[in-house]
Amino acid sequence: MSAERLRPHPTLNRYYRSDDDREGAVRELFDAGAPSYEWICNVMSFGTGEWYRGRVLTDAGLQAGSRLLDIATGTGIVLRSGQTIVGPTGIAVGLDPSPGMLAQCRATCPAPLVRGFGEALPFADQTFDMISMGYGLRHVADLGALFREFRRVLRPGGRVIVLELTQPESRMARLANRLYMKTIVPRVAQLGGRAPARRMMEYFWDTIEQCVPPETILAALRDSGFEDSRRRVTRAVLSEYHGTRSV
Repeated sequence: MSAERLRPHPTLNRYYRSDDDREGAVRELFDAGAPSYEWICNVMSFGTGEWYRGRVLTDAGLQAGSRLLDIATGTGIVLRSGQTIVGPTGIAVGLDPSPGMLAQCRATCPAPLVRGFGEALPFADQTFDMISMGYGLRHVADLGALFREFRRVLRPGGRVIVLELTQPESRMARLANRLYMKTIVPRVAQLGGRAPARRMMEYFWDTIEQCVPPETILAALRDSGFEDSRRRVTRAVLSEYHGTRSV
């Protein structure tokens, strides 16, 4: 596989000007928007977001006693469900580069939390049974490095499940999604003086609109050593990327 970075989207000059600036700019966006993030997620999903995430984990094979690593854990919406599923005989660990997001997560989730990046995981080889990532794929620097790290810390036969928002296929659905994500969601996020939340959600839309196509993501999973790589779509915009670590 080429050593060249596989970026999830082009440079977004509205927020940063170069790869060197990206990390700090994105962290500032999420730190500032963290207090409103869970509220926004509930509004966007009409209150079904946590249920959906838990269902996806169960369908992917997470069970009592499993060892789960949740990447880009944010306020812990996926992590809380994972911790409930694995129970006292398992372990669920959350990782995120944003101190603001981790502070919000600690207030509602007792699971172990680590500050770090998915492209450089601070864990030993073959530590986890499953890796989850909820709507954070668009915010990393290199998809290839990310997936290679996923494979490294998963045991042979371990599973990865990545949730993402993607553009629908039909033209009318794309227009509706654009109206909702580009206009309505940022305006709702600003209610109650949440200006940082509005900017964070504007960034969300820009990354969705500019994101590489699903075929590129699936190819990166396969190239990184994941078998049975596939995509499942729910409600036209909710993508689930699945893969199994090859032996």
